[in-house]
Amino acid sequence: MALSKAQIIISKNDSQETVNVLFNPNEYVLQSGNQYAWQTIPGLQSPIAQFISGEATTLTMDLFFDTFEKGTDVRKLTAKISGLLNVDHGLHAPPSCRFVWGSLDFKGVAEKVQQRFTMFLDSGLPVRATLNVTFRAILSMTEQYQKVPRESADRTKQKTLKQNEQLWMMAADEYEDAGQWRSIAEANGIDNPRKLPYGRKLIIPRLE
Repeated sequence: MALSKAQIIISKNDSQETVNVLFNPNEYVLQSGNQYAWQTIPGLQSPIAQFISGEATTLTMDLFFDTFEKGTDVRKLTAKISGLLNVDHGLHAPPSCRFVWGSLDFKGVAEKVQQRFTMFLDSGLPVRATLNVTFRAILSMTEQYQKVPRESADRTKQKTLKQNEQLWMMAADEYEDAGQWRSIAEANGIDNPRKLPYGRKLIIPRLE
């Protein structure tokens, strides 16, 4: 079975350039995360977590380059990788790219490239290098909405405000997001959410 070689496919306007990785990486790391805002509510033991957004997934790896046997400058190869950080004149931004290796097809941009040169000829010419590269995934807004369909239940019903209940509590219960209390306040013409009589019927608007 033929060895599958990793490739970096660079997109520039309507053209593509393929860079073959000299040696496949020994390992790679995929990292994902979420961002939350922590709202402190008087009288509660712990703050309320409000989801802000997901963080773009990153792909990190070490790429090895060696031109000792040829006696040529290894920077001619590493420049193709470090060059992914440069602004393309046609795009006015660094180009997007895909790292393709076997079942892995990662679309993103090069975020960081650290070059470490470890072998030199007597002339000082570098012939061996290890690059630590971090790619960050990019998705358009349309792609993200298609990937995670957003749904909102029918909010034409009314809710009765219970004793000691606050709008942020209602928002947390209805939307799973305490920060959406303003949507309820605006839908019901509430200027001061702290002065609400319990028993009042409130409209729960549909989130767009």
